[in-house]
Amino acid sequence: MNNMHDYDTTTNMAHICGEVIDGPKLSHRTYGEAFYIFTMGIKRNSGFEDRINMMVSERMMMPEDIVVGNWLEIRGQIRTYNEEVEGRNRLNIVVFVRDFVYCSEEAGWVNDIFLEGYLCKTPLARTSPLGRRICDMMLAVNRMYNKSDYIPCIAWGRNAVYSSSLDVGDKIAIRGRLQSREYKKRAEDGSVTVKTAFEVSVTQLEMVDLE
Repeated sequence: MNNMHDYDTTTNMAHICGEVIDGPKLSHRTYGEAFYIFTMGIKRNSGFEDRINMMVSERMMMPEDIVVGNWLEIRGQIRTYNEEVEGRNRLNIVVFVRDFVYCSEEAGWVNDIFLEGYLCKTPLARTSPLGRRICDMMLAVNRMYNKSDYIPCIAWGRNAVYSSSLDVGDKIAIRGRLQSREYKKRAEDGSVTVKTAFEVSVTQLEMVDLE
């Protein structure tokens, strides 16, 4: 395995290139600064399109700069925050835009994530209906001002087998992609709603020595 620390020196890096598929909506204001959320589509090799939410400050990009159909190359970080919906907390996952450039379709689809953090839940190993090994993890990635982002990750195959042997508190570095996944949830009244989950699909994983 290549040394992933040669790839980026930060602990939370997202590199996204794709098409704007849903225009900006006001998310919130902090100290007079407005933040907007918009959605980008990034296709996998299989042709499936991941629909990833971006959050951007008006100081970085004004709403009129975000046009459906335009291609953008974005560098930023994964951010998570809880939102109360119908009396329950929901974990929202976005890519916080640090830098961007306009590009064209010729640039190609990019969905590249690097994270370094600590396991904050016991990894959950399971097997898919097709017999493939899977392991779900929750990674706590520290950022400034004593805050952390809690990012769900999913490993497959050999990475899943290795992940299932890890313990809470272990420090790991991963590379992968941020993917969206729709699922159906049945309410008590029998109605069914379609929801979207976001997680980092792990392609490389390694332990990091604690200092």
